[in-house]
Amino acid sequence: FQLYGYCYQDSNDIPDTLTTITELGSPLEMIQLLQTSWEDRFRICLSLVRLLHYLAHSPLGSVTLLDFRPRQFVIVDGELKVTDLDDASIEESSCTSNSDCFMEFPARNFTLPCSVEGRCQSMNEKRNLYNAYRFFFTYLLPHSAPSSLRPLLDKIVNATGNHNKHGNAKYLLFYPSPSANSEFTQKCMKSANTQYRRVPEAFIPDENYRCWPSYHHKGCLLSVFDVNEAIEICDSYSQCKAFVLTNQTTWTGRQLVFFKMASNHIVPDPDKITYVKVTD
Repeated sequence: FQLYGYCYQDSNDIPDTLTTITELGSPLEMIQLLQTSWEDRFRICLSLVRLLHYLAHSPLGSVTLLDFRPRQFVIVDGELKVTDLDDASIEESSCTSNSDCFMEFPARNFTLPCSVEGRCQSMNEKRNLYNAYRFFFTYLLPHSAPSSLRPLLDKIVNATGNHNKHGNAKYLLFYPSPSANSEFTQKCMKSANTQYRRVPEAFIPDENYRCWPSYHHKGCLLSVFDVNEAIEICDSYSQCKAFVLTNQTTWTGRQLVFFKMASNHIVPDPDKITYVKVTD
């Protein structure tokens, strides 16, 4: 979380007062997040993985967030950031045997190895990872994910939920990102029998219909890799009669496209290309 400034004040009422000035973020609402596109939810999870990696290798040592819940985070420019560090701790639990390294959660428990130095190995990191799994990954990653990526996402979720050999922030950080994954950006398209007429430098301002998930609450605005994917999407909606390619892209580089239910009114627009379904 970006710190813009701080003020130290020693008042009579509250001694040793420290006021911090930080960037403004949006409260984390899980229900709203589940209504956003999978790309945006993956971006949030990716920023969380980066945070987990930093906490595990911070200059102070491995840091755990004892109160690791959604209310401790905010969204800033589409990425997740922690705002409350009151319950952060750098103390790794001491132990004399593995039984001293017992971690208990509502759904399952874990026992970590006790090191020769008498410390529970990676307990801070493992606690953060499992909390990230039960509060974030298990909800945000699988829901409406691209089918080609589901095997990879299952590995990520299992790594955090089961504490297997890949259950640490370093391994998660180096899992392939969908922004560079050819299965996600260049998935195979079935050949379309429908013909479309290309109208360059044109836009359809009206004729909107709603779809889910959409980047626009009053219309159907989705991301595509290319025209073939846009055609496949339009063919899958019975009300879709045209679509408009914009010059806007998502954070993964996919192009945003408006899908329309008619093409009765087309206006000039140098930044857009309209495709109209040809009917017999």
